[in-house]
Amino acid sequence: MSTTSENVTGRPRSTGKEKTYKKTTSSALKGAIQLGIGYTVGNLTSKPDRDVLMQDFYVVESVFLPSEGSNLTPAHHYPDFRFKTYAPLAFRYFRDLFGIKPDDYLYSLVNEPLIELVNPGASGSLFYLTSDDEFIIKTVQHKEAKFLQRLLPGYYMNLNQNPRTLLPKFYGLYCIQSGGINIRLVVMNNVLPRSVKMHYKYDLKGSTYKRRASRKEREKACPTYKDLDFQDMHNGLYFDAETYNNLMKTLQRDCRVLESFKIMDYSLLLGVHVLDQSHRDLGDSGQAGGDGRRPVGQRVLYSTAMESIQGDGRAAEALTTDDTMGGIPARTHKDEKLFIFLGIIDILQSYRFIKKLEHSWKALVYDGDSVSVHRPGFYASRFLKFMSTQVFRKTQCKLGGGTGKQCVTWCMHNAAGFLKERSIDPRGKKNMAEALISGFSHVLEPPPTHTHLPLPEGHDRGIHFMLKS
Repeated sequence: MSTTSENVTGRPRSTGKEKTYKKTTSSALKGAIQLGIGYTVGNLTSKPDRDVLMQDFYVVESVFLPSEGSNLTPAHHYPDFRFKTYAPLAFRYFRDLFGIKPDDYLYSLVNEPLIELVNPGASGSLFYLTSDDEFIIKTVQHKEAKFLQRLLPGYYMNLNQNPRTLLPKFYGLYCIQSGGINIRLVVMNNVLPRSVKMHYKYDLKGSTYKRRASRKEREKACPTYKDLDFQDMHNGLYFDAETYNNLMKTLQRDCRVLESFKIMDYSLLLGVHVLDQSHRDLGDSGQAGGDGRRPVGQRVLYSTAMESIQGDGRAAEALTTDDTMGGIPARTHKDEKLFIFLGIIDILQSYRFIKKLEHSWKALVYDGDSVSVHRPGFYASRFLKFMSTQVFRKTQCKLGGGTGKQCVTWCMHNAAGFLKERSIDPRGKKNMAEALISGFSHVLEPPPTHTHLPLPEGHDRGIHFMLKS
């Protein structure tokens, strides 16, 4: 069986043995991760809780774990290694903010085996998933780890103000040193729960230059498609007005944060679960989720897609059920029911000299506005335009049945608000109201149990009727 090893550039390559990364076998790497995190998090519990200070973001703690053990560390059967923990108190605060207790963090990362994931991207990183679906461990390059360290104070301020975000949620930054080699790791939230089958998966940037999955990628059991593939395969994903507005406001806020840090080349990881297809899959195989396990809701606060864009601060269990797993309800243009899972990924790319050079070169050969690498402001604008027009769409009211009545209710509700706010003679208001009721009576009989729909953005002046003659 073909597996992979590491070449001089830090990318895995094929060998006949166990997968390795930077000359470290996967089993040794997983063992070192679990031993190191087990020691550092356990040691952190003895430190009292306090406010995070600026100097806390720059603290690096280090411990040596020899294979024969020491008076502080247990013996193990892996090569000797040193384990570094970056900004331990700051990351403890982040974990507390998301309701992650030290015992739960340790149990997820240390007590259960880590699951290695196939990496569809070009970064060459290794990905490990915890058995309970909560956390992703990703290997990162030295420049990415350094950038995250510089980002931490601003990241801290942003999370304080807005924990409901689609940006990556970082729970720890570590480094394993062994045999003169450094392996840097970040622990993050898991965007796509393994127990829910993703019938479609996309990595979207809002770019069109070479944004199509390769033939090799398409041959995989669960391929990750790209922007042009999405346009070929879907005519948009439709949400009710409130969900659409919440989703776009969250994306706009997150993109402003990324732009302020001069971050670009990020992606929206999008998983689509088709309800009708999942029922057919269940009937055929008897399996509940993507890996056959019964879905279990994630425990971490604000971890699900639905919680990331709305909610009132309740625990994850309150907003997530076994049926939805925190997915956002949506429909296709053919009215198929969907659950959407999403999050912004790959944010550790700053618009530095090398990226400016890459964009300049590509702009000479191709359309400069279509390439992936771009200055942060333009990148954010193009990203948001693509998401708001090509990917996510607002469900429009249609006549007929309950939907038509909702449209009428929406019109009358907003017309009433219009009359209330304007300085119109009381008798004139009464005449206009009677005319409205009379005109809509043939649709509203018998009176329905209705929901008031919000007035769409940009339609706050005058009365706008959606009925067609």
